[in-house]
Amino acid sequence: MLKQRTLKSLTRAVGVGLHSGQRVELTLRPAQPDTGIVFRRVDLPEPVDIPISALAVTDTRLASTISAGGAKVHTVEHLMSACAGLGVDNLYVDITAEEVPILDGSAASFVFLLQSAGIEPQNAPRRFIRLTKPVEVREGEGASEKWARLEPYHGYKLSFEIDFDHPAVDATGQRVVFDMSTDSYSKDIARARTFGFTKDVEMMRANGLALGGGLDNAIVMDDYKVLNAEGLRYDDEFVKHKILDAMGDLYLVGKPMLASYSARRSGHALNNKLLRELLSRTDAWEVVTFEDEKQAPRGFAQLARAW
Repeated sequence: MLKQRTLKSLTRAVGVGLHSGQRVELTLRPAQPDTGIVFRRVDLPEPVDIPISALAVTDTRLASTISAGGAKVHTVEHLMSACAGLGVDNLYVDITAEEVPILDGSAASFVFLLQSAGIEPQNAPRRFIRLTKPVEVREGEGASEKWARLEPYHGYKLSFEIDFDHPAVDATGQRVVFDMSTDSYSKDIARARTFGFTKDVEMMRANGLALGGGLDNAIVMDDYKVLNAEGLRYDDEFVKHKILDAMGDLYLVGKPMLASYSARRSGHALNNKLLRELLSRTDAWEVVTFEDEKQAPRGFAQLARAW
């Protein structure tokens, strides 16, 4: 049987929120089978649990925010991406502020935390959402058109294309394909950092955003070049971060997918719109388990490879 997974032990991190600039403590704890991933605001007078769900997403401006019972957690996508990439099904995320710490701007720190705590199988079948029909959402027209699509696939594959009119981005790869069966999430995707432009920072900070951002947790560009002294971690780091984000956004559906995802110029809002469209199309998906691990797509039965 292909089993659900959780952590062997708890693990902690301290950092700042990318947008809030607040100091935040994060504790990742094991959870029982069929718990799913639950964020818990432990800083409130009475702790509030926020189980992940596509319908729990209430804000998608520059990040994915989930809410329940009047409590919110912002910027969940990088941690969710690490959970998707490493196959973690059940987890409690205790958090002392309203935003997940940005750490180094990628998912690499979360991968390290999860792997250092240890990932272990549980005595319950892992449930997948398997696509049976294509589902697509589109916005805009012509050069400004953006779209995202899910199609049937025996595995999990993501293809993303970006289109930024900027010299530093244009000089890198604009499209990337990542397949869980043949590629390594930890090695190929997890280290890709979020990115932004100096011309946008003043506007964002005036709106209470990017207050914790800087060269130590983001790729920052002026009108012509990357300002980070160390340069890029991947030749195509910009589009790889979009894959990283998409994996986190899609895992908010609450189960791993067996599907091929493809997108052009998508983001948090369109990814969530795609999930909501999927859930409304009950004829387009089914929940499946694998009693025999050998029948599962390649790369799903093994624990994720380390660096």
